[in-house]
Amino acid sequence: MAKKKKLNHNWLHDHINDPYVKMATNAGYRSRAAYKLIEIAEQERLFKPGMKVVDLGSTPGSWSQVLRKALVGPEGVVQGRIIALDILPMEPIAGVEFIQGDFREEEVLNQLNDMVAGEKLDLVVSDMAPNLSGVPSADAARMEHVCELAVDFAVQHLKPDGALIMKVFHGSSYSEVVFKLKQVFKVVAPRKPKASRDRSRETFLFAKGLK
Repeated sequence: MAKKKKLNHNWLHDHINDPYVKMATNAGYRSRAAYKLIEIAEQERLFKPGMKVVDLGSTPGSWSQVLRKALVGPEGVVQGRIIALDILPMEPIAGVEFIQGDFREEEVLNQLNDMVAGEKLDLVVSDMAPNLSGVPSADAARMEHVCELAVDFAVQHLKPDGALIMKVFHGSSYSEVVFKLKQVFKVVAPRKPKASRDRSRETFLFAKGLK
């Protein structure tokens, strides 16, 4: 119990003193994760007016906020389309279409497919992660499954020069996910944004250009 309390105290201390938390609060973003997407998108020059994007694992909505800010026109209207999905509820964001449901369920995936309705996407972003059990082999399998679903969706719906940004965890499934991406994308590269804490096992994979 003492160890858990110490961990909670350390996390709270880090969170309060985290510059990205302060920046997110000042900018009106719902979480510090906004700056992970901002850094990757700026590095790859991804955002352009009129683009169509799907945000997987969107709650609490900071990535959708970043996307909206990038696509909103002079009259405050989104120029393009943003569809967000998460198993958890998300407070509405003007100009963002939201589906609440589990991406792993066929019914929810069909609903998303219906909303896309044959439109080809410029970008798919995925900050999805399964609930972790603490059992490394089981967690790796869950994460790999979530990544596979995101890759399959991206391959089906992206434009030929479209891109995917996807969260992954370093572990036994990492190399398998990279291998699968390289089979279907021309460019695959790891990205570790500054806003991603050093001790975190998370990293992001950037993939662009369908083969």
